[in-house]
Amino acid sequence: MQIKKAVYLKSSANFTQCPPPDKPEYAFIGRSNVGKSSFINMLTGQHKLAKTSSTPGKTQLINHFLINDSWYLVDLPGYGYARTAKTLRTQWNRMTMDYIGQRSNLYCLCVLIDSRLTPQKIDLNFLDILGEHGIPFVLVFTKSDKQSSLRTERNVEAFLEKLSEKWEEAPPYFITSAVTGKGRDEFLDFVEKTNASATSETFS
Repeated sequence: MQIKKAVYLKSSANFTQCPPPDKPEYAFIGRSNVGKSSFINMLTGQHKLAKTSSTPGKTQLINHFLINDSWYLVDLPGYGYARTAKTLRTQWNRMTMDYIGQRSNLYCLCVLIDSRLTPQKIDLNFLDILGEHGIPFVLVFTKSDKQSSLRTERNVEAFLEKLSEKWEEAPPYFITSAVTGKGRDEFLDFVEKTNASATSETFS
């Protein structure tokens, strides 16, 4: 897939304010400061499409981008930033989980994982929640350029091994870098193949 057009559409405070569910939708979520905005910008080829920040917890709304006039890319608030006020964390968590659980055209949730880290409890717990609710997801391991390929492979293997303790089958996953573009073609091929399964009845 070639991304020829990527435009910001709108930001929503809850899923009822989102654009009409008339196109396949792929949402991105991850622990705060996992490199979500940088990955989105790399994916679309636009360096300023999603706002990046060195301050974790910057994304606070559900941000929709229209890609090639045919599918939505969604930037969701990150989870797990301890310095955010508890009341705001609760509000963001409710907003995010309502969206994930009730957005009818959500084809896939893309959970970003920092490849530099060993398996983190907060990520594993979030995936458990997705499993309990039957939410389809893939894993996107970020920042692979920040260390050796061997270290990345070891951390990814450790994460998948940890998942195998509860999951019968590992989800699809991608090893990526917003700096080098690693994983971009593979991920867009996945989106293209998944979109091909969309029919007019899906969004009727």
